[in-house]
Amino acid sequence: MKFLLRLLTWWNGQTLGTQIFTARRGVKVGEDDQGNIFYRTADGKRRWVIYNGESEASRISPAWHGWLHFTWDESPVDAPLPRKAWEKPHVENLTGTAAAYAPIGSIRRAAPAERRDYEAWQPE
Repeated sequence: MKFLLRLLTWWNGQTLGTQIFTARRGVKVGEDDQGNIFYRTADGKRRWVIYNGESEASRISPAWHGWLHFTWDESPVDAPLPRKAWEKPHVENLTGTAAAYAPIGSIRRAAPAERRDYEAWQPE
């Protein structure tokens, strides 16, 4: 079953075609803290990532994102980005999950805030 999923889907990790291409032409560049593995071709013209788990683009840190999109030539393994003391660690996009942001007054919150500055309209 796992073989069939790899053959027919792309969102559960790499497909069979990507695995063959990576084995033949891929040069491993590095790995991030989430277990995603980054590759390039020998001539450096193509760069790609093999996700560890679900293929979700927001799981890639800004440093690796810049390398993948040719913003800079050196990978974060060779030339790590300087980090400021006030920077927070990278967090993937949580939209659609239970941990997604819900503002005050949202019906998705466990205890919605009671509004005193709003009076509902009532038809006469």
